[in-house]
Amino acid sequence: MGSTRPSMQELIGRRRRAGFVGRAEERAAFRRNLDLPPEDERHRFLFHVHGDAGVGKTRLVRELEQIAREAGALTAYVDEGVAGVPDALTVMARQFAAQGRRFRELERMLAAHRERRHEAEAALAMGGPEEREGPSAGSLAVARAAQVGLGMVPVAGAFAAALDTDRLAQGADRLRARFRSQEDAQLVLSPERVLTPVLLTELAAAADAAPWIVLLLDTYERTGPFLDPWLHDVMTTDRHGALPANVVAVTSGQHPFDTARWGSFADFRTDLPLGPFTEEEARGLLADKGVRDEPVVAEVLRLTGGLPVLVSTLAESGPDGPGDVGDPSATAVDRFLKWERDPVRRAAALAGALPRRLDEDVFRSAVDCPGDQADALFGWLGGMPFVSERGGLLQYHDVVRAPMLRLQRLRSPQGWTERHTRLAQAYGRRRAEAEAGLRPDELWADAGWRDLRLGESYHLLCARPRAALAGALADVVTACAHGDDAVRLWVRLLAEAGEDTAAEAVRAWGGDLSAALAGGGLAGLLRLLLGRARGDEPWRATAWALRADALARDGAPERALEEYEHALALDPALVRAHRGRAVTRGGTGDYEGALADLDRVLELEPDNPWNVILRGEHHRLARHHDEAVADLSEGIRRDPGSEFAWASRGAAHERHGDLDAALADFERALALKPDYAWALARRSRVWRGLGDPARRLADLDRALALQPDWAWGRCERGEALRVTGRDEQALADYDRALELDPGYAYAYASRGVSRSSLGRHEEGLADLDRALALTPDYPWAREQRTAVRHRMTGAGEG
Repeated sequence: MGSTRPSMQELIGRRRRAGFVGRAEERAAFRRNLDLPPEDERHRFLFHVHGDAGVGKTRLVRELEQIAREAGALTAYVDEGVAGVPDALTVMARQFAAQGRRFRELERMLAAHRERRHEAEAALAMGGPEEREGPSAGSLAVARAAQVGLGMVPVAGAFAAALDTDRLAQGADRLRARFRSQEDAQLVLSPERVLTPVLLTELAAAADAAPWIVLLLDTYERTGPFLDPWLHDVMTTDRHGALPANVVAVTSGQHPFDTARWGSFADFRTDLPLGPFTEEEARGLLADKGVRDEPVVAEVLRLTGGLPVLVSTLAESGPDGPGDVGDPSATAVDRFLKWERDPVRRAAALAGALPRRLDEDVFRSAVDCPGDQADALFGWLGGMPFVSERGGLLQYHDVVRAPMLRLQRLRSPQGWTERHTRLAQAYGRRRAEAEAGLRPDELWADAGWRDLRLGESYHLLCARPRAALAGALADVVTACAHGDDAVRLWVRLLAEAGEDTAAEAVRAWGGDLSAALAGGGLAGLLRLLLGRARGDEPWRATAWALRADALARDGAPERALEEYEHALALDPALVRAHRGRAVTRGGTGDYEGALADLDRVLELEPDNPWNVILRGEHHRLARHHDEAVADLSEGIRRDPGSEFAWASRGAAHERHGDLDAALADFERALALKPDYAWALARRSRVWRGLGDPARRLADLDRALALQPDWAWGRCERGEALRVTGRDEQALADYDRALELDPGYAYAYASRGVSRSSLGRHEEGLADLDRALALTPDYPWAREQRTAVRHRMTGAGEG
């Protein structure tokens, strides 16, 4: 039987935390809150810590985390190391697991998100097989109504009237079908919509075993732009599901809470504004550290202004006297370094401030000392009050790091350049080593490689801002192909490097790109980049191609094609532009133009199996059966794990009437991906051809369980029910299909036939009239209308 007594380590930790001076009221308020049940009206679900840099926000948040842990809470701490909601959920899942609570389904979905995101990036905006022969009803609705929604293509209103509806709808089908299920689409396009309900389900299960779950979101001035709307949705709406009542959130940043968003939530939250230590608090901390000599205390109070991080820093240095009091150029950090007697440590503290984050390898590159001495210095540095450990890396507090950087840059500009150049080279070597095991298309999806690239770019910008700016902007452009989260990292890098180097050009780019991204998304950021391009930047062609990709996704194919032309005029061999133009042309029904582009893509990049699969898919869409099968077979030979290629070839065989071959291909696709809704629905057509209505219906049931809001799937199942005489059940699917897509001519025609079969001839005739109004050249609907009129009149009118 285990002992209930605390361990020695726990007691030591408690005693050390008992020395936490100041913020007693804030800590007491949080502790009292954990003593109140969620049903108590005095209980608060949200605490917001805010105040200027250096007032000890992070230290207080970490103390609140320890208080929660001692109360038995499950906790997760997130800071500016994340660039989006999926990143934040990844950190939470990892920390919950470290506390013995695995969120297995969330971990699985996060892995799927990374995989689907990588597939989408590799495909460079290519869609999957189309949903039907001709445009689907869902796509027609999008084209006509210019609606925006998940799984639907947003269409610019001005274009909706100018484009041929059916051709635009075909493009929407193929864009939507690039993802093999609606969940896949959401995992890439709006991952929080899929991941958040999974998180809430996991939290609900964990809430039964833990008295409290505490989520701590630090450095909110950086993470708030994407985490604050998400947190508001999770806490104040049931959009994603129910949040357990025993969850408490703690946010911390420099700014007060956004009352415009959270104003009505005021009764359920507590604000914890922090200012500098009072003189009494500062004196208490100094006394706790053994600093009691009054001249020294007075000097510390004068230099620090009561900022806790600086009071702690100077207290830790153990000054014996006030030193050269009165030196007008002295700063708090400079004075701290003078009080540190060991010159090697003083130099190491300054050198360690140069990187944004430190591990032992980076530290060795920053300091000038033997390796064994570097290890000891790194351990000493990690114990300093102004250094915190985040994600296994050391990070200086901004209030201390900023003057340290300024001191080095102004005292020795040449030394500043040399040190940053050496650090850039060290990061560059590690980046090159990381590339050895990765394909070119995998680099940006690899977090380790990306961090090394960011580190290298930061130090290049610090060493020679003007020379390195073009390369950093090129990386911003490349990051645009990998979504908002990746771009935020590079925009933040430019902003930080600009501040740290006082390089106005770099700083301005960082600020302006950040504003463009916040106001106009990736399209706005690319517009800014292209608007300021001088004409010789090597990234311009890629920027035009990425902007064209965005326009194509937003349902503006004609404008996209124009911008692909701009890209290709600058770089005729840019594969991204040829491939993107091919997909866009195919989306408008110009399959021959798409195939011409894909021929060029294969000339430029012959070894990529995706390119030949993509060309095979377009041959299938163009009804070039032999060419489609040849290309898709070659794609399968090169990449036998591509379920897309197997399903596309199966669809080609089914259309050609080779049902056995089609069945074999669909079986293979579904073995690779059992939840492949499109393959299931298309296989149902094989069962139809083989005269097996039970299997046909079973496949459609499975497909709709995976993708319930799929108008074409609903209509297909309605047909499967109708032809077996189950018209009442068929009507439910037709009705749902038309709710999803009010312009779906095929669904109107089929519903009309079922209604007539049930004796509702007037309603049936109205549906068939509507189908023919939408699609006048629709022979089957015309034949069925004649049949209905015959039943109504007995005279065979038509």
